Amino acid sequence: MRTFVAVFPPLEVRREALSWAKRRSSDDRVRWTRPENVHLTLKFLGDVEAEVFGSIRAALGEVCAQHAPFDAALAELGAFPSARRAKTLWIGAGEGSDRLRSLAAHVDKALAPLGFERAKRPYVPHLTLGRARGRPLHLNLPSGAEVARFRVRRVELAESRLAAEGATYRTVGGFTLGRTPEYRS
Repeated sequence: MRTFVAVFPPLEVRREALSWAKRRSSDDRVRWTRPENVHLTLKFLGDVEAEVFGSIRAALGEVCAQHAPFDAALAELGAFPSARRAKTLWIGAGEGSDRLRSLAAHVDKALAPLGFERAKRPYVPHLTLGRARGRPLHLNLPSGAEVARFRVRRVELAESRLAAEGATYRTVGGFTLGRTPEYRS
């Protein structure tokens, strides 16, 4: 099962971020992400065997118990690899970005003993909003401005199913920040 660990902001925040980005980048070659798929990836796990899920859930439960809920704000439109050669359009976190980096680092460290490779690049907290079709775009991105605020309360272990019409995500585990995990036998 293809999986990742993420924070899914409230749907109204995801819709607001998409709307804001579309008003600033009206190029018709951008394939916009569906609001229900917009998320902040903390760690991509790839294909995971079913027998490992119990250990992953236990590790994520322990990590989330050690992080209190916090406020975050979406603030800056960006592009990978750059605004001049944009293939992926995203919005980054302003307020709360340090807490998101800390959470992602803790998730990364906790899952390493389970065989998941540690991140090689610095974590950049962002929500992917769209991708360029064909050749890269040349974008004039606005400077940072707070777009939307939300409370980070939960981390999700999600499954990604790829299909011709795009990916669909399904939560296979949810973990509340600051809450001791409950274990069931």
